[in-house]
Amino acid sequence: MDLQRVLEKCGNFGPYQILLLGLYGYTNIVSSLHYFSQTLISFTPSHSCSKPEDFRPNSTSLLTCSVIHYDEDLSSFRDYKCTSWDFERESNYESVTTELEWVCDDAYKLAVGQSFFFIGSALGSIFFGYLADRIGRLPACVLSTLTGASGDFFTSFVGSLPWFSFTRFISGLSMDTQYVLMYILVFEYLSPQHRTFGLNIILGVFYSIGLMISPWMAIWLGNWRSYLWAASLPALGMLLFPVYLHESVEWLLTKGKFDKAVNNLKSVAKFNRRQVEDSVFDEFIKHYREKLNSSQKKSSDTFMGMLRTPRLRKFTIILLVKSMIITIAFDILSRNVEGVGISPFKLFSYSGFVVLPGGLTIILFQNKIGRKGMACASLFVGAIITAATGYLVGTLDPANYSVLLGVMVCLARFGAVVAYDAEAQYAAEIIPTSVRGRGVANIHVVGNAFAFFSSYIIYLGTFYKPLPSFLISFLLLIGGCLCLTLPETLHKQLPQTLEEGEVFAKGEKWYFFPCFSRKQKTNKSESQLESAN
Repeated sequence: MDLQRVLEKCGNFGPYQILLLGLYGYTNIVSSLHYFSQTLISFTPSHSCSKPEDFRPNSTSLLTCSVIHYDEDLSSFRDYKCTSWDFERESNYESVTTELEWVCDDAYKLAVGQSFFFIGSALGSIFFGYLADRIGRLPACVLSTLTGASGDFFTSFVGSLPWFSFTRFISGLSMDTQYVLMYILVFEYLSPQHRTFGLNIILGVFYSIGLMISPWMAIWLGNWRSYLWAASLPALGMLLFPVYLHESVEWLLTKGKFDKAVNNLKSVAKFNRRQVEDSVFDEFIKHYREKLNSSQKKSSDTFMGMLRTPRLRKFTIILLVKSMIITIAFDILSRNVEGVGISPFKLFSYSGFVVLPGGLTIILFQNKIGRKGMACASLFVGAIITAATGYLVGTLDPANYSVLLGVMVCLARFGAVVAYDAEAQYAAEIIPTSVRGRGVANIHVVGNAFAFFSSYIIYLGTFYKPLPSFLISFLLLIGGCLCLTLPETLHKQLPQTLEEGEVFAKGEKWYFFPCFSRKQKTNKSESQLESAN
């Protein structure tokens, strides 16, 4: 009598699961407001030097970062740097760059401050992952969310680079742990046949809602400080989660808290209006007591063991590099929405809609073309679209081609969403079960840590606008080529141990894709029938 069988009796898709999915949707809104707050507070509008005291209309030129004074006969000039700027603010919105004037020689300050967000995300994934194992998934989820919100709130009071960097670090501690921990809770209590569709649809709908409303919130509030207050406020709603939700039963079982696990399941059954006999829970406790006793002989497999054998070492290194590439591409393509002739607030809102079709694309095609095919296609297509976007931004006048450039930005963001979602499941299936939890977590942490460089890559656009797009396109191409060397996992018995992982899909060609192999088998069978006739 394992957990899935007991949940079937208690109800694995009833009122309690609907409540779970609703609160999971709320978590996605909070998560999107939190993650992309760094984008909305840092938009840099067009600007030029303010008029100096000795301004002369016929002999003074005001540039972006300098003022040029010509002599009366225009034969010579003096060039000196600005001390203040006039900004063409969008709807009079005051961003951190316009208020603190982090432009020109000080433009690097924004990149430095934002990069600390990703340092925090890497350390936060480790810390809150450890905390979740110690005190439980639910309290760790609440604490993670409140930590990130407090970082956003305190950021609104700073006015110098050191304090800005520190508060962005605090904010980054919960970059996505709040979402991941809530995902685990929903995944566990939800029936297997509803997991893929339910989780992806809820993610797509509610994450998109958060993305699409956040720019309008910023414009309405008119100031980056007020926006951070508003974006951090919904996190307080997470304090009510322990009132309505139950702790992870799996976690309680691993800690030997069998009575608490049974009480949670009985409460779920009551909420779902199910009657479950006590004998069911007695068998359930007996099953897991025996399982806990037998697990005393623990596996010696470790994540570092994946680096000791040649094939697993190759897979691990490729997954680490691919995680770095996809994470940094996702962040940059989501944030790089300026300079295309459309209000960055509007474009950010419109492009946020692609999260939903991105999730639907995974649902519709991943089981047909395979995990490898989905991952490779998203990376290669994303590279082409991103390179084309960069080329068009560098050659076309944004004022005349704003719609075309906006569509290209949305398509590039769509590719990044699909690649990000496809990579998560693919990596989890390649890594052997014995080290899957640690392996996925380590790969995720490395990817988040590498996103430290995303702010600096976006900063390169101040020198040459298409440069970030070209660089990301090149990285995506590398990721796609590396992905070709990984094994397909669709319809296969996944490896349980490191030994099985070393020989998994051995002999499989790099160009093997399930969708093509099925066609080849069909053609062979048809030819055999024809020859028999």
